[in-house]
Amino acid sequence: MALSVPQISAMIVLMAEADEVTNPELKERYNITLDGKDRRHLNDLKLVESHKRGRSFAHVLTDDGWARLAEEIRAGVKVTSGSNGAALRAVLAGLVRFLSRTDQRLGDVFQPAQAAVEDEQDVEARVRAVYAELTREPGGWVSLTDVRVRLADVPKDVMDDALRSLNRQPDVVMVPEDNQKALRPEDRRAALAVGDQDKHYLSIGAR
Repeated sequence: MALSVPQISAMIVLMAEADEVTNPELKERYNITLDGKDRRHLNDLKLVESHKRGRSFAHVLTDDGWARLAEEIRAGVKVTSGSNGAALRAVLAGLVRFLSRTDQRLGDVFQPAQAAVEDEQDVEARVRAVYAELTREPGGWVSLTDVRVRLADVPKDVMDDALRSLNRQPDVVMVPEDNQKALRPEDRRAALAVGDQDKHYLSIGAR
């Protein structure tokens, strides 16, 4: 069943929040509410779960809601015209390209604002797991750009700390790109600064 622009817009906001949100919070943060026929329609389709919290409704996307929203975004969300609509279309198109490139889902990208940041050891373990996926044998070279893309949900400062910790471990080697002219802007952004040198490639398990 088709969804209206206000319904899809509300689902996009719930996606961004990735957590239960009340109508007063929606009003304060985004100047919208999800109520009346829009709420009932999304509830009936089991795309959004709503319940009373005090005097207001609180809402959260269901698993079906996440899946439906992913379909809507890939198909091209219908938004209002004007500069705001154009900006939203551009952001969502970029999101689709990112999901396709990294083979991730919306739920991998959007996390609750209050979610606890993973500790350094957890991130190190994830880096090792991603490295194993990206190379066929121990000791192969993997771009830090590819590692960061796969772990885009990890804040840059947390990732930097984990990579520096890994770099001190005996089975890990990081090196710079010999041909600096070959570096793309994203490679420069993904580099890890160690001392006065930027590292661009990671090798694990060669020693």
